[in-house]
Amino acid sequence: MNRKSLSVLFALAVALTSLVSAKEATSSLSASSILTRVKVLASDEFEGRAPGSPGEEKTVAYLVGEFQKLGLAPGNPDGSYVQNVPLVGITSDPTLSFTLDGQTLAMENINDYIGPSSRVTPQFGAKDTEVVFVGYGVVAPEYGWDDYKGIDVRGKTVVMLVNDPPVTKADGSLDDAMFKGKAMTYYGRWTYKYEIAAAKGAAACLIVHETGPAGYPFAVLVGSNSRENFEISAPDGNAGHVAMQGWLTLDAARKLFTAAGRNYDTDKAAAARSDFKPVKLGAKATFSVTNVLRNVASRNVVGLLPGSDPKLKNEYVIYTAHWDHLGRDPRLAGDQIYNGAADNAAGVAVMLEIAQAMVDLPAAQRPKRSVLFLSVTAEEKGLLGSRYYATNPLYPLKQTLATINIDGANQFGPTSDIVIVGYGASTLDDIGATVAKTQGREIEPEPHTERGYYYRSDHFEFAKVGVPSYYLHRGLKYIGMPADLAEKQANDYIANRYHKVGDEVQPDWTFAGAAQDAAFLYEVGRAVADGARWPEWRPGNEFKATRDAMLKK
Repeated sequence: MNRKSLSVLFALAVALTSLVSAKEATSSLSASSILTRVKVLASDEFEGRAPGSPGEEKTVAYLVGEFQKLGLAPGNPDGSYVQNVPLVGITSDPTLSFTLDGQTLAMENINDYIGPSSRVTPQFGAKDTEVVFVGYGVVAPEYGWDDYKGIDVRGKTVVMLVNDPPVTKADGSLDDAMFKGKAMTYYGRWTYKYEIAAAKGAAACLIVHETGPAGYPFAVLVGSNSRENFEISAPDGNAGHVAMQGWLTLDAARKLFTAAGRNYDTDKAAAARSDFKPVKLGAKATFSVTNVLRNVASRNVVGLLPGSDPKLKNEYVIYTAHWDHLGRDPRLAGDQIYNGAADNAAGVAVMLEIAQAMVDLPAAQRPKRSVLFLSVTAEEKGLLGSRYYATNPLYPLKQTLATINIDGANQFGPTSDIVIVGYGASTLDDIGATVAKTQGREIEPEPHTERGYYYRSDHFEFAKVGVPSYYLHRGLKYIGMPADLAEKQANDYIANRYHKVGDEVQPDWTFAGAAQDAAFLYEVGRAVADGARWPEWRPGNEFKATRDAMLKK
């Protein structure tokens, strides 16, 4: 046998060893291990994992211990497994009323509205501020859209609708060329609406809640926002934010419009046209907010698997999964703990399982680039932990190829498909499609793009600063089960357990589907970490220009 033939055989042997090692790693991904970790993180002992609580201390200690047992290196270059995230806890007690023609329309906190504030100040308010309905509150030059139409809203209270304007064509069908049609854009997110209202100088911003376009019932807002909220500590105390970042129930909004001599449905319909003009409701809003403040030293937990290639180990792939949930609410009778089993003990458990599979590879077969496992804080309070990392990265973002986010997991059986949130955004979809074929599965775009899931989890903070980001949702086609089962499960979860104390480990959870998805995400991460080509945003994507500018520096 000649030397060339020996070289070919050696190369084939190395490749075969690599394939076998990867197959063994993915086959070791364990549904029972995922379930075991979920039971720990979602136990009452962890008290709902709220930032700044005893539950945070237990959660961080548990995750640091798991990273150490797995053999991951400290993810912070300072030699620790944590990144400090300075937060401010804000518990708001608001009041709100409207005056019309000398009559007072009082709003009842929680039943009619919620009115938290992100300003770091003990007390403030405003009296008799003019109330203006600004449609969907959107200023989008690329669509020729401006809901403010030059009106001065400085010091005023603006009322607006949730989601994007549902623009229709002449035949009454939805215009897909406007605001991505059915899909929610960032203009539809409440975060944007507060941001633009603040930029316009409004004193307060009240979004009218409707379950369909919001994607969740009003009770979710109450559970998430009527207790202690958090903000990243800022030198100016967030003085530039609107003073009240509130929501009105649909019934409360109807009462306001009726008292103002307006028809809510008529004005809502008008707001879906580009020629909409702001409506002065002839009402005055008086509000106050009393805040109880405390400084909170929260933490992201970070473990690092150093790259095996000396030339590529200073480039990074990041897996993210938020560890926090809503903690304990002493106001509740009976069960007071928001255990957050599905949201997001499950996602953290999947991330740990992927880390285990990568660590278990022979040293020479580990990913060429470094892989960072980042469990972030305060996702439930506005993606704060991921935002803090994205603006204070431990490793340069221009050397970060992609983030892979895990928020939730398939607690049930395997599926023949995989749903990708934000499908079509980047070339990560091409990698995912290739991996899916090896599993005998098909990729599906998300079915409910109107709910804006792409803007509601930690990958979004990385996308905003330009890093290509990938977010898997469980499949919809359970193998051997009724076709509508996944949709029924999702609707039941949103109605009965999402951000409620009922989000606990259920008797029928097996996590067999989560293990299947973990194998998928493992392979996607490996492909990025070992690939010759970096993932890229698709042309026309809203984050592409930011990435392009970053890589040119």
